[in-house]
Amino acid sequence: MTDVFPSVTVIDHPLAAHALTILRDRRTGTALFRQAARQISLLLAHEATRDLKLTRIEIETPLEKMQAPFLAGPPPCVVSILRAGNAIQQAMLEVLPDAAAGHIGLARNETTLDAAEYYLKLPPDVAERAVILVDPMLATGGSAVRAVNRLREAGVRRVLFTCLLAAPEGLRRFTTSHPGVPVITAAIDRGLDERGYIRPGLGDAGDRFHGT
Repeated sequence: MTDVFPSVTVIDHPLAAHALTILRDRRTGTALFRQAARQISLLLAHEATRDLKLTRIEIETPLEKMQAPFLAGPPPCVVSILRAGNAIQQAMLEVLPDAAAGHIGLARNETTLDAAEYYLKLPPDVAERAVILVDPMLATGGSAVRAVNRLREAGVRRVLFTCLLAAPEGLRRFTTSHPGVPVITAAIDRGLDERGYIRPGLGDAGDRFHGT
């Protein structure tokens, strides 16, 4: 499938596959769902930060001075598409404790499947940072496309989108709208049903994570 979407990376890791099965299982309760979501999100975070720029600084070990690698420039900003994206954002901030955090509130109209914005809060210097945009599901692609549009309007140049699951329909829409934005996901599922839900999917990630 990734040969059809060259800008998409599916993380290939047995821990991700195992955790994703736990997320998919309807018998999985809230506590275990949160644990599995965090595990996959940490793996996504490591893949999403693979290309961060490094510089070299002088440090002194207990034995001698040396030139050592150090992250260059301002740390990235992890932007969550509310509210379900917060689960991934929390884990990524564990990997990137110096990162800024932003939030975009987008609600899907269940009739039209379009995304309507109701909240936006970004750091004032977001245009100077690389942005990792996070949302558990890339289904129709409407929310992700709209979120990247808003980031572009804020002056952001470097964006990467991460999700737990993606559908081919959403990937097609997203990569057509934003061909220069990489996507990292744990799996690409079969497709969408008539209501715009990913099949086989894992249900509503936000409801399952929050126990609602």
